[in-house]
Amino acid sequence: MNQHTLLLVACLLAAPLRAAELQLMSAPVRIATPQESAGLVSRLSTLDHRQGLGADYSFRISSQHPGVTGQKITRAQHTYKGLRVLGSESVVVTNPAGEIVGVSIADRRPGLAPSAVTPGGAPTPDTPAAPATPADTAPAIGTDEAIRIAVRAIAPRGTHRWPPSAELLIYPVMKTVRAPSAAGKSEEQLNATDLQEVVDRYALAYLVQLRMAQDGKVIYFDVVVDARTGAIIQQWPALQTVIGSGNSQYNGVVPINTTLSGAGYQMLDASRGAGGKFGAMAITNANHSSPNNPDPGGIYTNAGNTWGDGQQYNGGSTSNANGQTAAVNALWGLMNTYDTNKNVLGWQSLDGNNTATYIAAHVGTGYDNAFYDDSCRCMYIGDGDFFLSLGSIDVIGHEMSHGVTAATADLIYAGESGGLNESNSDIGGEMVEAYARNGGSGGAIPAAGNDWMMGKEISRSGEPLRWMYKPHKDGSSPDAWSVNLKNLDVHYSSGPNNRMFYFLSQGSSADPASDYHSPFLVRTPAAMTGIGSDKAYRIWFKALTTKFTSSTNYADARDKVLQAAQELYGTASKEAIAVQRAYAAINVGADIDEQGGGGGGGGGGETERLVNGGFENGVTGWSGTTGVIGNFNGQDAYEGARYAWLGGNGRRATETLTQRVAIPADATSASLRFALHIDTAETGNTVYDRLMVTVRNANGGATTTLATYTNLTPADGYQLRSFDLSAWKGQTVILSFTLREDRSKQTSFVLDKVSLLTR
Repeated sequence: MNQHTLLLVACLLAAPLRAAELQLMSAPVRIATPQESAGLVSRLSTLDHRQGLGADYSFRISSQHPGVTGQKITRAQHTYKGLRVLGSESVVVTNPAGEIVGVSIADRRPGLAPSAVTPGGAPTPDTPAAPATPADTAPAIGTDEAIRIAVRAIAPRGTHRWPPSAELLIYPVMKTVRAPSAAGKSEEQLNATDLQEVVDRYALAYLVQLRMAQDGKVIYFDVVVDARTGAIIQQWPALQTVIGSGNSQYNGVVPINTTLSGAGYQMLDASRGAGGKFGAMAITNANHSSPNNPDPGGIYTNAGNTWGDGQQYNGGSTSNANGQTAAVNALWGLMNTYDTNKNVLGWQSLDGNNTATYIAAHVGTGYDNAFYDDSCRCMYIGDGDFFLSLGSIDVIGHEMSHGVTAATADLIYAGESGGLNESNSDIGGEMVEAYARNGGSGGAIPAAGNDWMMGKEISRSGEPLRWMYKPHKDGSSPDAWSVNLKNLDVHYSSGPNNRMFYFLSQGSSADPASDYHSPFLVRTPAAMTGIGSDKAYRIWFKALTTKFTSSTNYADARDKVLQAAQELYGTASKEAIAVQRAYAAINVGADIDEQGGGGGGGGGGETERLVNGGFENGVTGWSGTTGVIGNFNGQDAYEGARYAWLGGNGRRATETLTQRVAIPADATSASLRFALHIDTAETGNTVYDRLMVTVRNANGGATTTLATYTNLTPADGYQLRSFDLSAWKGQTVILSFTLREDRSKQTSFVLDKVSLLTR
């Protein structure tokens, strides 16, 4: 598990329905039994085997949590010869019947990962062979030796707060390569989508997790140790930082939920969360317990139900009125964090399953930090020295949001994924601040109330830790993506995504002198239009919890946030357009015009070239067997109401849908995407029925088969497919979907959301 801290000192030094009506997150889900998990693994493995993969490949269930209403998210790690492949996983969406309705995949498995792939998984032109598959999975050193090597490198004089662990796994050593379309660009011209992370080689390694303390500091690190040579391959920090009446330090008199206990009261909120260490949400008194190995202490108690004096802690008693103020700050922040996500999104507590957490106040003496520790799923707050007490509303929202990340995407805390991890916490902190400042009630994030500056209230100088709208104001965080982003501390590499979220919510300025201007917005209007914090947060949260994998980087995040926007508001909605513009504003993807999302070929943004790809306008744009288009009993649409149902006849049949499409010569990319659901009554391992996806030049020439799907590759729900059509730039092509069914037993190929996007 990852642990989380705000790293405060280093930061200073260094047309559809409204989303609230459309989709909420599900209530807590029942965790699958071992038998149910084994059944899901078996179904996933069967699909792998039908694609020619053997028994070396399997899956391991790592977590389960709610998805949108009626769905469950299961995170299935990929394994090879029984060993986990780090950063390779499937995010599986299932409906109440347990049927698979969607999968988001990061595939880095040996023997399958080519050295360069498109975002949808199709090999790029002239792709070299995949890196060599590990021939031997027997380690030369044991787990104890791997732990000793990691300890010597990280904290040789340290003590263990939590027992260390060492997991033997397959570690894909990654490298960055340019997409063919970016071969001639200078480094300064590169966009995030011009680069691809690919597997360079595979190493048999131990992932050593150290949760230690040394010299008065908590030191949490994940270390990858070569299992044959003992060399350290990679390492990264894993400590990720940032109705009674309470007199809070930053918010005046605030209502706090406490529990009557005997003749007094406890800071135990039984209305929010269940289980956990204290059975409900709680605030405890660490009473200067050492940050080396902090003891949370007992729950705060008081004879009356009025708490705190609203003043900065003066160094005296931690349990009198002055000492209680830090606890008031913490409880109010914890309550509002819970309420923001539950009332707005339907998400309960940190894990979505309503598991209670707690915050321990008064850690250390003059301790200038606050951190979330996923080993206990709790937070520790220091009193501050250079800072004021570290319990401001945005800091608590930040730390608690690390708990949401840990329970869902579990973004690796290094490189670009680590920056996104930190950015999610800054986003969460700001949304909690906006919700709390406007009364802490209602089903939407208010339009105002937060300051878009992280940690301003805890700063004695008045300078915040981070400016979300202009990250570079701190002197270290970049405003936009660059090739060096992955080499920065994650508290700085979060900057561009923070700025993206600000633009998505609030819009930008056309004035080049403004802090709210982006030079990467080159389409019209020059100042992009924001969609408000409520919609922006819904889109972001859905992408994080139902689509992101642990290795998601900026380019992948852009694609998945866009998918979330399209699913919530529509493919060509203003919200989807705003996502594309907001990411373009930080040099991730190309800019587009707001009206219609248009633009030319190479110089513009993404442009849809297909007509009626969702089939909502009936047969418009399509030729061939157009009777397969409609809304029929027995099948559901991927989105909207209509789809194309090819096959399903149970007799000999040939059905074809075609569309003529022009791909501009000056396009920098062309991507075909579609959603496909396959079900069959066929049995055995013989191909009887097939769907072929082909493309050919409209003026003649050979037909190229992009893919063939058969009765051997069914799936419980729609699967998203993607293909690179850049080779057909400057041509008018005929795209075809052709079904051939044999004389008995039906196979259905249900097609929806067909799209051909160019940049």
